[in-house]
Amino acid sequence: MMVSKSIYYQLVFRIILIAVCALLTAFLFAKEHYLLAIILTLVFIGQTYGLIHYVNQTNRKIAYFFDAIKNEDFTLRFPEKLSIKSIEELNHSLNMLNNMIQDIHVKKQAQEQYYQEILRQADIGIFTINEKGHILYANPTVQNLLNYRPLNHIKQLKQIDPNLYGLFESLKPFESTLYSLGNERGKKELTLKCTPISIEGKQLLLVIVHDIQKELDDKETDSWVKLIRVLTHEIMNTITPITSISESILKYFKKGNQLSTPEEFGELQIKNSAKGLEVIKEQGNDLMSFVQSYRTFLSVPDPDRELIPASKILEKVRLLLQEYTNGHNIILEVSSDPEDLELYIDEKQLTQILLNLGKNAQQALEGQDEGKIIIKAGEGPDGKKYITVTDNGPGISPELIDEIFVPFFTTKNTGTGIGLSLSKQIMRLHGGSIRAVSNETTTFTLNFQ
Repeated sequence: MMVSKSIYYQLVFRIILIAVCALLTAFLFAKEHYLLAIILTLVFIGQTYGLIHYVNQTNRKIAYFFDAIKNEDFTLRFPEKLSIKSIEELNHSLNMLNNMIQDIHVKKQAQEQYYQEILRQADIGIFTINEKGHILYANPTVQNLLNYRPLNHIKQLKQIDPNLYGLFESLKPFESTLYSLGNERGKKELTLKCTPISIEGKQLLLVIVHDIQKELDDKETDSWVKLIRVLTHEIMNTITPITSISESILKYFKKGNQLSTPEEFGELQIKNSAKGLEVIKEQGNDLMSFVQSYRTFLSVPDPDRELIPASKILEKVRLLLQEYTNGHNIILEVSSDPEDLELYIDEKQLTQILLNLGKNAQQALEGQDEGKIIIKAGEGPDGKKYITVTDNGPGISPELIDEIFVPFFTTKNTGTGIGLSLSKQIMRLHGGSIRAVSNETTTFTLNFQ
């Protein structure tokens, strides 16, 4: 502000001098004082030249300054000790502004390097594509995942896998997609997501690539560990009493290395042997039932899908659950929003899932006052359909919430523990998923594609 005022005052002063000189020159010519008039004319010309030089000098300084800034040249310095105070103040202000812009530029470069280093070290692959298909940036992770470098254009993806190139050929964004990429190093399971972004008025596509093979391997190993633990628990619970009773009965028939004679048997030994054999039979039947439930879990047929009104299947489930809920003071509500919502499902399989979830909710509410079960079908903002089953029971502890879908895992005294795992298998065959959340209420959500 001070600089602009100094320049302003300097210009006004020069212009006033030129105007006064011009008036005096005209006056002297009118009075026929030609010698003085000629001298003032030379002075007038000199002042005019000085004004032009002053303005050009100021403009050149500002032009040099902006050219230097444009070219990121911060070495330009203007002298600050001059006879003309306004120019001196202008030079000082330009030097200060230059220092400030240089400081901002350095900080911006440091910040950019910081973010680039984060992108380089990220475990996920990232690259950006412009409207012409040029890859403007690709971090090392994505080049390692795709086993190709350098990545400069999406047409290079055709050399990696034609199907992979097909995802990007239209240069349109797409939702998260699972893609299997095979090469000489093996097979990778990748998730890819393409999102539009705008930078400096340019439309770009930001692509995120993530290798989920390790996560899948870890999940698979974890699932096997959980399954083996449950199987071992169930089998040991069945085998242990069989082994114990068999040893007890064997003592009646064998003493040391010698077999017992018929005369040594009394009525008590015969009765105990019979009871023991009955227990062994029951345990054997339980083990057979357990194995049969395992076979049921493994032999779920492919769904015979058709469009079914959601209200129809919910009403069917309500009727099947109503007798129990009416007799145990439990409120059961079903609803569909919108009412004409249709689901592309196997009706029998989905009914089996909803009945299992409904009965689990009924058991959770047993002995509780004001129990309530709500089954609702709906459609999310993204157009994907869902069904939720909610109860206000005691809930599921955080320690067990991740275990409930493990085959044969159960916290009940009765039951095989395959209901929820079977429901998860059926939803997987439908291309959907099942999730559980337990806080103040417990909600199971069936998501359909």
